[in-house]
Amino acid sequence: MRIVCLSGDGIGPEVMPQAMRALAALPLPLELDERPFGGAGIRATGDPLPRATLDACLASDAVLLAAVGSPEYERAAVRPEQGLGRLRQALGLFANLRPVHAEGVDVLIVREFAGGLYYGAKGTRPDGTVFDTLEYHPSQVERIARCALDFAQRRAKRVTVVDKYGVLETSRLWRDVVDAVAVEYPEVAVDYLLVDNAAMQLVRDPGRFDVLLTENTFGDILSDVAAVATGGVGLAPSAGLAESGPGVFEPIHGSAPDIAGQGIANPAAMIRSAALLLEYGLGHPDEARLVEEAVDAALIAAPTRDLGGSATTAEFGDAVVGFLEAAVGRPV
Repeated sequence: MRIVCLSGDGIGPEVMPQAMRALAALPLPLELDERPFGGAGIRATGDPLPRATLDACLASDAVLLAAVGSPEYERAAVRPEQGLGRLRQALGLFANLRPVHAEGVDVLIVREFAGGLYYGAKGTRPDGTVFDTLEYHPSQVERIARCALDFAQRRAKRVTVVDKYGVLETSRLWRDVVDAVAVEYPEVAVDYLLVDNAAMQLVRDPGRFDVLLTENTFGDILSDVAAVATGGVGLAPSAGLAESGPGVFEPIHGSAPDIAGQGIANPAAMIRSAALLLEYGLGHPDEARLVEEAVDAALIAAPTRDLGGSATTAEFGDAVVGFLEAAVGRPV
């Protein structure tokens, strides 16, 4: 099973090795293939997504991505983030899964990943007005709705659709399409919540939710809100899935250039992204659970500075690997 590893920028080259160490500690036939991406891709080839990197991703079983973005390219014509959008489109990613776990909280945010404001028409008019267009086709909504309802069917059988129904035509489309698809899932309860209320509830009472389904921009923002409300973005992983072919698994945190190179970044989200890769990318849920347990143990034994501890990035990785090496002696 071939995994392409994209360390990218900022703290990426520090946290990625810890995830690779965790994967290497498992009794699985994994081939880890490191490739330049983002700022590293620009420096190597002038392109944030070099052709060789893209070809490797397309031929892989899954892609593990650390972080993208660098201040040195902030005002450049070619930026690291451009490679990320191209990679997602090339792989056909349409569903972004962002699980949120804490005491009494088990929420799965299902974010539409291929449409909406980020991919709609944009530009500048002669009078200086700049515009970005929020667009959705019914087929895009149906596809992500089925995805969310399928997950809910295997969980607590509840889906909350987050929108801005009173203002946006796209939200009205979402409700019509979700209602039509939900008829095929009679065991799943579906309700609707406005996005501003959803943000408040994620802070006040995240345990009330099971599966949250929403469009691209709302999902991007709400998953960060949920992560901070339940421990911080340093702990939160995500999975980008396609209808077929490899997915991309990455932490939701950014490249954090302010702490890059100091060896203090929390690699928990990166390692948890590797766990999602094992479960949703390679079909190994038992090994995924083992990695999750290892991260949970490391959070207690070797917390990093952002969690009130003093462990370095590598020391946190040591704790995870130590747990896994002790655990693989028993059946996985």
